Amino acid sequence: MHSHKFLITGGQKLEGQVRVGGSKNAALPIIAAALLTDQPITLTNVPDIADIYTIQHILHFLGVVTEFADNTLKIHAKAVANVEIPHELVSKMRASILFLAPLLVRNGDVRLAFPGGCVLGKRPVDAHLSALEAYGAEVLEDNELLHLQTKGLVGAKFTMTEASVTGTENAIMAAVLAKGKTTIRLAASEPHVQDLCEFLNKMGAKITGVGTHTLRIEGVKKLKGCEHKITSDYLEAGTLVLAAAITQGEVEILDVVPHHLDIFWQKLREVGVKFELEEDRVRVFPSKHLKAIRLQTAIFPSFPTDLQAPFTALLTQAKGTSFIFETLFDGRLQYLYELEKMKLKPKILNPYQAEIEGPVDLKGAFVNSCDIRAGAGVLLAALAAEGQTEISNIYYIDRGYERLDEKLNSLGAKIERVK
Repeated sequence: MHSHKFLITGGQKLEGQVRVGGSKNAALPIIAAALLTDQPITLTNVPDIADIYTIQHILHFLGVVTEFADNTLKIHAKAVANVEIPHELVSKMRASILFLAPLLVRNGDVRLAFPGGCVLGKRPVDAHLSALEAYGAEVLEDNELLHLQTKGLVGAKFTMTEASVTGTENAIMAAVLAKGKTTIRLAASEPHVQDLCEFLNKMGAKITGVGTHTLRIEGVKKLKGCEHKITSDYLEAGTLVLAAAITQGEVEILDVVPHHLDIFWQKLREVGVKFELEEDRVRVFPSKHLKAIRLQTAIFPSFPTDLQAPFTALLTQAKGTSFIFETLFDGRLQYLYELEKMKLKPKILNPYQAEIEGPVDLKGAFVNSCDIRAGAGVLLAALAAEGQTEISNIYYIDRGYERLDEKLNSLGAKIERVK
């Protein structure tokens, strides 16, 4: 898979209708949370992407039975082996860290190699460990792996060290079966965190404050099996909207949850993109005369870091100087060096801030996908560029988006996947 690349012929207007798939970022913690019960779980609307197969490998390694077909994943964790999860399984994706709480709760002991995944600067595990220590878990010193033990977790009141999404998810999974009441402050509130809470509540957990930065959880004795539909991927929805906008196309995007993207719609209006929102869909219309804006990322409900690169691709077509401020990850602006090969002249002020001057007549080039969302950013730029663009390392794009090339081609894009 690593050797695949995209050849894109730019300048095609996108037209038609396309459907948003299930959220990767919701599916991964929910799959990990399936270990909290010994009863069967059925998940629907699961995206068919590389990360789902990676997490399935980990489940099989733990002796958990799974079956995945037609976007439906069945999981039955009748027994979960108390074994160390090796580096080669964990290194493929950072989301492996989501097994920390479920395995600790299930077995009283967890040993996990340090996770890998996208290269987005330093992503420490402190937020996870300090949350689990709050419930009385013991973190054993080990430079090679994460090793935690407990004789039984107890509810606690604490503040997250940062509004880490996966850190919050581990904190929630630890609390639902802990003894007594828990209050988590500065909890992340992203749509995928909300989906995890809704899933756990279906299993019999008692979580309130879902969607806010303060979660209250009353521990229960046990959780039961259930069926759950994974929420729609707001990051894919945003990417498809931007693809329509950057090609001056007219596209209807279905299975959108509009309130997951409030700030995104606000920013699109500022730029001058014409669109109409309905209950579960959005129509994007051709919009001339786009205006430069200031784009600053932050935790939900502010502008999502995962849509920063795709949105910046659109800003290359806006008149004036746009200012980009990435507040979360220090490696996130690397893709601007790729867009430079396509004739953008970015002014990179520091690892977090950049200015771009538009509109730019982008030209096809040989570019690289540095991470999942950077890959989407260069892909969108390629749709608007003159001539042919070749994107290597598309493994990253495939990790985050289910058949993005096929979806865009169904709207009239010309993207060829080659070995």
